[in-house]
Order: sequence, then structure tokens, then C-alpha cells
Amino acid sequence: MPFKKSDHNRFEVLESASINNGALQVTPDSDEIRYLSEKSGRILWKDRIKLHDKKAKVASFNTSFFINIQNHSNSTSGHGEGMAFVIVPNLDLPPDSEGQYLGLTNAATDGNATNQLLAIEFDTFKQDFDPDDNHIGLNINSVLSIQNVPLSNSGLQLVPESPKNFTIWVQYDGVNKTLQVFMVDEENPVPTKPRPSNPVMIQQNLDIAKIVNERSYLGFAASTGSAVEKHCVLGWNLTVEKLPEDEGLVIEAKIALGVGVPLLVILLAGWWGQRVRHKKYETANDPTILGTLKSLPDTPREFRFGDLKAATDNFNEKNKLGQGGFGVVYKGVLSKESLEIAVKRFSRDNVKSKDDFLAELTIINRLRHKNLVKLLGWCYENGKLLLVYEYMPNGSLDTHIFCGPEKATLRWDLRYQIISGVASALHYVHNEYDQKVVHRDLKASNIMLDSGFNGRLGDFGLARAIENGKTSYAELEGVPGTLGYIAPECLHTGKATRESDIYGFGAVVLEVVCGQRPWTKIGKFFLVDWVWSLHRERRILEAVDERLRGDYVAEEAERLLLLGLACSHPNASERPKTQAILQIASGSLPVPYVPPFRPAFMWPSAGAVEGNADSEYTDDLTVTISH
Repeated sequence: MPFKKSDHNRFEVLESASINNGALQVTPDSDEIRYLSEKSGRILWKDRIKLHDKKAKVASFNTSFFINIQNHSNSTSGHGEGMAFVIVPNLDLPPDSEGQYLGLTNAATDGNATNQLLAIEFDTFKQDFDPDDNHIGLNINSVLSIQNVPLSNSGLQLVPESPKNFTIWVQYDGVNKTLQVFMVDEENPVPTKPRPSNPVMIQQNLDIAKIVNERSYLGFAASTGSAVEKHCVLGWNLTVEKLPEDEGLVIEAKIALGVGVPLLVILLAGWWGQRVRHKKYETANDPTILGTLKSLPDTPREFRFGDLKAATDNFNEKNKLGQGGFGVVYKGVLSKESLEIAVKRFSRDNVKSKDDFLAELTIINRLRHKNLVKLLGWCYENGKLLLVYEYMPNGSLDTHIFCGPEKATLRWDLRYQIISGVASALHYVHNEYDQKVVHRDLKASNIMLDSGFNGRLGDFGLARAIENGKTSYAELEGVPGTLGYIAPECLHTGKATRESDIYGFGAVVLEVVCGQRPWTKIGKFFLVDWVWSLHRERRILEAVDERLRGDYVAEEAERLLLLGLACSHPNASERPKTQAILQIASGSLPVPYVPPFRPAFMWPSAGAVEGNADSEYTDDLTVTISH
């Protein structure tokens, strides 16, 4: 039995996706090319599934699905972009996730550890970072796959001239922490057919507990660009080991959907009672949190939930400013005060949201600097956790640097002003604030702009106080941050320092001056290597954003480009400190010597690290603060 439109109550169908013509149509099902281009969509099983727990138990699962990717006969630009099987933490489809982002991420979020995303991609369009236009890949928090497997060698073509169905099996062993992916093509997919012993397309050791949320949604995502195609799921089987609940019940849930197999979910008696009791517990406010809130120094303002609900029009999607791994931010207006605000609503599970909320509040509560986004207050009612921030009317820096042709690019004087302001904020949190905070996620999308286009450092979602390591509330595993901004030593230690923040700042400086993202390939180089090559050839000003059309101060541009390279030095001890950065930006101190060739990364000895007071490494526990 094919999928029916009535199956909508079994799925969350997001954006341009639909259930139509007996299939899950992950991007539009239309014969008109104008309705197909530049689209993204997701279809997810309606309930979150528990994949790991606090006792380090990880669920095993097996899934098989049957897909058909159809090229559009009127498409003149080839086929694209592709689709993916996904594990995601929430129901939000990232904005601007069409094209190369496959409905997984977007330019602002790609590579961010807070995405908590795992995907098996079926890619049909070659980007600069792809091996070809016919491959599968394993993706973690990014569209840059950690493993790619071209399919042509196996005689498989994702988008053949004549439509073809493909059967894919994804098998995860929660005990041995291994992931395997198998794939075959066949005319008539049979949902009960066992997976083959080969070919194994992907085999990877992987602890998903370090990647995905404890409770996650499973399903499919896809996108199109200027090149278009249709992405159909014809059937889906899913078996997940259900982890023990609080009273020790072990449940196995099975879902069999489409192609002649009815829905089946097996639950043991007593589970519903546990859910009811758990819900009752969640509705009561935790006295521990209330006590912590009341004891904070310089206690911020307490807002009523009803006022924030009214201010955001009941958290209407049209008022959503952005989202991260910890919550969603909405614009609001407090009508009685005629005050515009940004309201962050925490969205992880009950325990983690409390950790996130307290971690953010206890540090940012006392931060006071003109170039930081200001916290206005908090709300905790009936288990709902919210933080209220000053609203930034000009949004984030990246939306002005990476804008479309319909919007004028950011003037040079404003770019210089913003970089100087962020440098001042970074010096404050590193050296002048009594707790010494490390931000850990410096990038253009985390720099907000007020009405005067002053840069305000925000989204401290991965930040932590160096001296407060043993009392941190939240824990993030792996290397947090965004690819392109992460210092090389962090990939070895998994720990952050003030020097690694400087590396991220250097990436931002180059991003703002050049108008290019750090992971952009220019010829054979990524951005930082490209600028370094121009420096070596004494042509560094050729790196300045072409959209400025020469309207910039050459001496300032050269100073910032060299500063960006100095901050991007592969070896942490060679990067300038924030005090020097401030003086360099103001012109009162010359830029330090930048060698013509980018130095090789050298791992410092343990003694050298311990002996450098400004290289104090944070441990694996993280206090989280976000805008």
C-alpha cells in the first residue's frame, strides 16, 4: 500500500515537502520548473526517538528505505542537488537551506556542533568540496562529508536517464559503535527483503551519543538549486532498540511505512503512565533553579511568560530571528514599554534546557560592555525557560557581508568600525571581566549590529568561564565550534583557549575584509591560504572585497589583512594578544611580522602549555551562553 495523504498525521512535513502520488515528496512534486528550483524540505517521523541515555547506553537501529530521484525533463542545467536520510534534534528546517545545503544546514550554521545532526547524503550535484555529482556521503553537522563514496565504480547512477528505484539499508550497532550503509538498485523494492552482505558503501566507527541529541527525529531532507529534480521516498522501515525508561522498561519500537506494509508501533504496558507522571513533573518549577536565580548578583529582571507570549505573538514563526542547538530566538515588542526585544526559548529536553539556561544566565548576567549584546532578563514559569535580550535592529554581520545583489554591500568604514568593536569586546571577556570568558564560536553570524552598525558580540552558546571549569552546568562532547574558525590545536586537544578565540577572530577579520567565507575555495586555496599567497606575492590588497569597487582605505585594509593572518597563525603562541590587537586596529601599534609562507602547525610540549598563563585550557565541561 503506497503512502496516502492521510499519513500526514504520522509525519512532520516541513516547508516544500508533501505526501503525494503514493510517496513522500521531500521537495516539490510539480512538472513546472519554476516551482522546483531553490527549494528545501524535510519529512520526519512525528515523534522523537531516544537514541542514547545518561548511562552511556546507545540504541542500535536498522532502517531501510526506497528512493527515486527523478531528473526534470525541462531542466537545462543538469540535476541537483540531492537528498539525505537524517537524524536531527528538532523540527525546524534551517532557513536558506536550499542548493548545496540539502535541507540540512545553511551558510550560517554549517559545521556548527550545536546542529547535532547526522546524515547519509545522496548527492547529485558537484560542489567544490564534492568528489563528483553521483556519490553518497556521511555528514556530521555539515554538508562537508567526513566520508564520500563515488557510485559510478559500482555501476549505480542516482539520476539515470530512465527512473530507477534504489534500496538503502542503514545499520547502526550501539554496542560496538559502528555504522554501515548498503545500497542496491532494483525495479520493484520489497520492504521485507533483508539487506545484502555487500556492497558496503559506508563503514564507520561512530559514537552517535557524541553527535545527536538524546532524543532525535529521524527522516529525510532534500534540496534543489538552479538545477532541479524530484526526491521521492517510496517506502520506509525502521526498527529502533528502545532504551530503558525510568522504571527499567525495555521497549522495541518498529515502524514500517509504505509499499504494502502497515504502520506498527509496539509499546509495553505502563509506559503511558510514566509519560503522564513525567509531564506532571515538568509542569512544576524546579526550586533549585529558582533559588539560583534569586541568588544571582545584580539579579536581572524577571519577565512574565504571558507578557513574552504576547510580545512574540505566541512565538509566531514570522517573528523567528534564528535558532541554534540550544533554542530558538524570536523578535518581540513589549507594547506597554514600546520596547523591542529578542526572546530566546530553550528547546532541548527538560534537564538539558535547565543546564543550558543556568549556564548562560550565570555568566552573561554580569557582562557589561558596549560591544556585547545585553541581557535584559529571564522568565521561568511552568517549566518554560526563556532569556530576554536587547534587540539588534540590523541583524547579524554575515547578512550584510554576504547579501544578494539587490542589497548594497556594507561600506568600508562600517566594516572597520565593526572589527574594532568586536576586538574591544573580546579583550573585555578575555582580560577585563573577572571570570575570564572564552567564547569558542567567533564568526560573522554571531556578531550582531545595533542601529548605528556597531558590532555586538553575541551568541555565547559555546562559551565558558576559564576559572569555573569544575562548576560548569552543561556538557558538550567533541570539538564545538564551526569549521573554518576552529584553531588547529583544538582539533588535537578538544579544548579551548584565549588563543583559539584569537584564531576565530582572525577568520572573522579576513571574512569581513575579503567578503568570503573561511571555507570558500579560491582557485586551489581556502581563504586564509589565498590571502597568504597574495601577501607572499606583495599583492595582498587584491584580497579586498570586489563589491567595495575600490572604495576603501588601502592602509587600513592592508593593516587588517595582515592582522587577520597574524591571528590565523597555526601556532597559538605566535598569535597576538587582544591588547595588541586593539592597538593594531587603532593604528597605534604596527602589525607583527607575518612570514611570506604560512607556517606549519607545531604541537607545543606539555611544559610549554602549562608555563603559559594565557594558554589556560578549558576542560571538557562547557558553560553555555547564547543570544
